[in-house]
Amino acid sequence: MAAVRGGLLNTELWSELPKEQWLDCEYEQARETGLPLIIGLGYTAAQISILARLVRPFADALELSTHYVGNDISPILDGLKAAKDAVDVPVFVKLTPHNNIQEIALALEQAGADGLVMINSFGPCLGIDAETGLPYMGSKEGYGWLSGPAIKPLALRCVYDAARVVRVPIFGVGGVANGRDAAEMMMAGASAVQVCTAAILQGPKIYGKIVRELNEFLDNHGYASLEDVRGLAIRRSSERTFRTYAKVPVVEQDQCNLCGACETSCAYGAVSRTHKLEIDAGKCFGCGLCVTRCQRRALRLPS
Repeated sequence: MAAVRGGLLNTELWSELPKEQWLDCEYEQARETGLPLIIGLGYTAAQISILARLVRPFADALELSTHYVGNDISPILDGLKAAKDAVDVPVFVKLTPHNNIQEIALALEQAGADGLVMINSFGPCLGIDAETGLPYMGSKEGYGWLSGPAIKPLALRCVYDAARVVRVPIFGVGGVANGRDAAEMMMAGASAVQVCTAAILQGPKIYGKIVRELNEFLDNHGYASLEDVRGLAIRRSSERTFRTYAKVPVVEQDQCNLCGACETSCAYGAVSRTHKLEIDAGKCFGCGLCVTRCQRRALRLPS
C-alpha cells in the first residue's frame, strides 16, 4: 500500500491469514461483539462456492467482491449464483465502477442479489516515487488500485445511478471519511456506508467520529432521521430544469473574510475584492467553482 494525494494505492487481494485461522479464530472473535457479521468472499464462482459453505456458520450475510472490469457481466452473475446456492443468508455484491452500472445493478437484482455494494477501488492506477523513479507498488509494472477521497465522486455517481433503477439496498463505499461524506452517500441513494481507507490512514476511532459528525449534520440541518436524507439528491433532481443562462452567485458578506480563494480561481476575472467581495455579473459565467471553493459558505447560487 502507498499513501498518495487523494487517497491510497494498494495491490492487496484478500488476507495474509490462511482461511483456517479465520475459521478457527477470527470469526469467533468477531461474533463476540454481538454485531452482525458480513463476510467478504471472492473471486470466482468455484472459489465462492467452496468458501461460502465454510463461512456459513459465522455469517449473517456475505459480500462478494469480483473486482471485475470486463464488459461481460456473466462472471459476476455466476459468482452470485454460486453463493445463493451455497447459503441461506443475504448476499451482497460489490461492484467495480462501470459505465453501464445500471444494467449490471438490474441484472444482479433480478438474479437474486439482496443488496449492492459500490464501489470497489478503481484501477489499475500507477503511483511513482519521484525520488527513485520507481513505482510505489512492488510488482514489475507497479499497478495498484485507488481508494479514498479521490474516488468519492465516482462512487456517488454509481450509487446515484443504481439507486434510481433498483429496489434492493445499496452500501455506499469510496472516500467516506467524515459525517458529511456519509450524508452525501445517503443522499445519492445509499442505505448505509462502508469505511476502509480512512480507518487505515487515521485509525479505527474514525468510525465513531463519522457517526458523531453525521448526527451533528442531521441536527444542524433540521433532519429528523436518516430517512429524511436517503435518496434526497434523486428526489430533488426532479425539481431542476434545463437552462442556458448563468446564475450569478450571491455573496453573504457577513460570512466572507476576503480570503481571496474565489478570486484566484475565477478564470473569467469576475471576482474582485476591495473592502468587500464583488462579482461582476457581466463577466460571470455562473460556473459555480467559487461557491464550492468557499470554506465559509459565503457564496451560494440563487435557487
